[in-house]
Amino acid sequence: MANEKNQMYFAANPTAKHDEHVVDYHIGGVDLKFNTDAGVFSKMRVDYGSGVLIKAMADVTFPASNILDVGAGYGPLGLFAAKFWPKQMVDLVDVNERGLELARKNAELNHISNVTIYKSDIYQNVPEEKKFGLIVTNPPIRAGKKVVSGILAGAKDHLVANGVLLVVIQKKQGEPSARKLLNATFGNCTVVTRDKGYYILQAVNS
Repeated sequence: MANEKNQMYFAANPTAKHDEHVVDYHIGGVDLKFNTDAGVFSKMRVDYGSGVLIKAMADVTFPASNILDVGAGYGPLGLFAAKFWPKQMVDLVDVNERGLELARKNAELNHISNVTIYKSDIYQNVPEEKKFGLIVTNPPIRAGKKVVSGILAGAKDHLVANGVLLVVIQKKQGEPSARKLLNATFGNCTVVTRDKGYYILQAVNS
């Protein structure tokens, strides 16, 4: 079981045999290439849920401050955010060392410099004094409810006033309970988009 867990994308140091690919993804006139590998989430393509979130993210209004991608993997959400808002700094955090190294390569590959990429178990290494206007996440469902809930509820302490949290989650993988948690934590939760069972939830730190 321990060895199987170390193959997973939510492991700190995945032991899965390398299987590298390059995938292309484009949304709204922005085209990015991503190095991927075994041991990271959705190695063969940018997963559908992340695509739905990227599209929703492009249209969101939030305070002009820093942006944070929690559970960044090889970087699709955070790197698209950095392209959409080149004058803002974007932090990409994950526990997965292999994913973080790929994210760094992908930032360089796509000539993106307005990013900081570092290891953090949820918000553990995110500077307390640094607050964000936007936090985005495609939470690691297979890591368990405790991790997912920690990402969602913990976002409030890291947002500026009127800062926005955007989450993608499937209904069958816990959207109703995620919506309930966001309402309890933030006092609000809006369904921004529904697409093939994927929900984009928005909570505002009002």
